[in-house]
Amino acid sequence: MAVKTLEVRPLQAPNPTSAVDFGVEIYNADLENLSEADFQTIRNAIYHSHVVVLKNQASLSAKAQFELTKRFDPTSESYGHGKTLDAKRSVLHPDLKTIPHQPQVQVIGNGLYDEYEGLKNIKLVHPHHKTFHKVAIPEEDDLDFTRFYRWHIDAALYALNPPKVTSLIAIKVPAGRRQTLRYDDGTGEEMDVPLGTTAFVSGQNMYNILSEEDQEFVRNAKVEYAPHPYIWMSPAKSRSDGLGMVSEGTELPLSDLPPVDESAIKILPMCWKNPVTGNLALQIHPSAIKAIHLPNGEVMTDLKEVRDLVHRLQRPAISPKYVYPHDWEEGDCVLFNNQGVLHSVVGAFSPEEQRLFRQCNLASSEGVEGPDGKLY
Repeated sequence: MAVKTLEVRPLQAPNPTSAVDFGVEIYNADLENLSEADFQTIRNAIYHSHVVVLKNQASLSAKAQFELTKRFDPTSESYGHGKTLDAKRSVLHPDLKTIPHQPQVQVIGNGLYDEYEGLKNIKLVHPHHKTFHKVAIPEEDDLDFTRFYRWHIDAALYALNPPKVTSLIAIKVPAGRRQTLRYDDGTGEEMDVPLGTTAFVSGQNMYNILSEEDQEFVRNAKVEYAPHPYIWMSPAKSRSDGLGMVSEGTELPLSDLPPVDESAIKILPMCWKNPVTGNLALQIHPSAIKAIHLPNGEVMTDLKEVRDLVHRLQRPAISPKYVYPHDWEEGDCVLFNNQGVLHSVVGAFSPEEQRLFRQCNLASSEGVEGPDGKLY
């Protein structure tokens, strides 16, 4: 049988006003038997285009998904969030299930399933913004309207290094329905999105559209993340645009957290350097931040000021024209540069709407590269 050549196409813009300039689709990839040449084509696409949609991968095994993800960082081993999912107080998705025979791969989605990949009688619940946002969309509008649940990077941000690449494959996708995504932040901005889309924005664009003054600032400032950040933030609530938390002093005191190893606290550059192109991306997890280390050596610790500053830097890049909301089809395997994009869960499902996905990411074997070329 003839080996098919990979076909790479730019992602189609979601609408005529879109300014999205990242993302490709790749056809004919045999991910169960991926040649080195084809892997290098995919890797090159990841670091130039950030979001890669590998089409027609419905039969991809969990083992091959793990092996593909690991190939971007061969010495990585552990799940990107480590044991943070085991913590009962963590805000990370409580309904995420680990595949017994491939523990680096998780199952997410919505609905009841008798059996999947060795998991029996599982109930999956799609994250809904009303569980995380300070103010929710009224119940009567729930199925017509939605929000960005939480803009984030896949990362523990404590003890473990941020994963390089995340893989996400659609096994079952609900048909048809669309929703209007509302920002509800006073701007009046909204956008039409497919039900259960995953939204992506480019960290490179987030940096590029800043003023020169802000670019200089973010090249030289660092972000300090809270220890055990997903437990620390658990009593707090999010802004309506999903871009960071409302400051009400509700975060858990350090004395209420699991034991803290000071050496495990992450202080990372605001900008991360692309290992292939050298371009900078503004990569900050806005919900987990605790302090900013300013270029002059001072440390900004007022949490509201910290959050307001980061929100001002990041908010322009999540405007509708810069957002790519992926319209999932069954068999789509999306790989994304987790050190070059932010993404968000989106969507409000009815209980009977079924969605089944697998995801995999691995804590990086090395730190992220800052603008100065150092690893952090």
